[in-house]
Amino acid sequence: MNFSNTLPLLFDTVKNRPKILTISELTRRIRNSLENEFFNIWVVGEISNLKKPTSGHVYLTLKDADSQIQVVMFKSVANGVKFELRDGMEVLAFGSVTVYELRGQYQLVIENIEPKGIGALQLAFLQLKERLEKEGLFDPARKKPLPLLPKKIAIVTSLTGAAIRDILKVINKRFAKVEIIIYPVKVQGEGAALEIAQAINDLNTIPDIDVMIVGRGGGSLEDLWAFNEEVVARSIYASKIPVISAVGHEIDVTISDLVADKRALTPTEAGELVVPRYDQLKDSLEKIKARLVQSLYNKISVIRSHLLRIKNSYSFKRPFDRILRLQQGVDEITQTLVSVSKHTLELERERLIGLVNRLDSASPLKVLSRGYSITTSLESNKPIKSIEGLTIGKKLKIRFFKGSVISSVVELLE
Repeated sequence: MNFSNTLPLLFDTVKNRPKILTISELTRRIRNSLENEFFNIWVVGEISNLKKPTSGHVYLTLKDADSQIQVVMFKSVANGVKFELRDGMEVLAFGSVTVYELRGQYQLVIENIEPKGIGALQLAFLQLKERLEKEGLFDPARKKPLPLLPKKIAIVTSLTGAAIRDILKVINKRFAKVEIIIYPVKVQGEGAALEIAQAINDLNTIPDIDVMIVGRGGGSLEDLWAFNEEVVARSIYASKIPVISAVGHEIDVTISDLVADKRALTPTEAGELVVPRYDQLKDSLEKIKARLVQSLYNKISVIRSHLLRIKNSYSFKRPFDRILRLQQGVDEITQTLVSVSKHTLELERERLIGLVNRLDSASPLKVLSRGYSITTSLESNKPIKSIEGLTIGKKLKIRFFKGSVISSVVELLE
């Protein structure tokens, strides 16, 4: 076959072809195109195939009724997510589309994620609240009572906020004679939760602290978020010192409020809860003192009346009369016992005489006294009841009522 005519055509075709791409070059071009077109976009979808390897990155699939896309959220972003991602959760995700060149697979790299229909912080609050409640951290049975009159109070809050001023003002107004330890901490922003938790732990190592106030003034959910962190909740739960949570205003309810031994609606109320008013305490003590004095007086009156009744009683005036009556009773009982004993002895004597008479009538000596005798073998001293076994000349012993004789058998008579 002659290829001479076809070869030039083949070479011309190859020469006019566009540039041939490698797989890597093609993938890179697709990636650049996707990244330029789908940069910083929001998507909505349902989470599935959620994976959290030890690297700290998060891998998942976002899907709707007709399609799905692979999603990656790197560790730096995942650590900032406040709520817990779960399969089946609908979310809004912000990020950019790129291509994982090793597999030639396009994916969405998330930079922010929020639950659909509810704020991320609100969802994180509800999820943590549900989990800690199941663990028993809110159980009223484990909450410690507040001391009636603390000698040493610890306060964990910011030195620059209004909360510390409100608390100190109320405590000094109500009961100034109390020692106060202030542990200054950040109450919002990065690292605030760790500082608050560390303060609670440190104060538990100081002896003689009777009660602790942990709190801050009001603010937004974001401002109060440090008091919704799990690390703070577990430090409050583990505290051996009773903890009063005083975060924000009455409408602000935090995880710290739920875990604490007592919730104060405001920092001002925390100061009111931690110490009694001096004048009210003094008034209460005076009332207790008056009741004790009156109770003691009543007791003395009852005892005095009782003693007077004893003094005026017949037994107290003539104490020996009772002794004489008792002695008379003893004499009567003694006489009765003697009489009963004599009668019993007489009955026993008569019964014994009857038994003796019966024994005497059955005695062999009594039979002998009536003319009977007892014949026994001289050899064996056994009684002879018949002539059976006797022989002529056998020695016999005959016992009479008085005396015995030895005889020999002379003749046997039937």
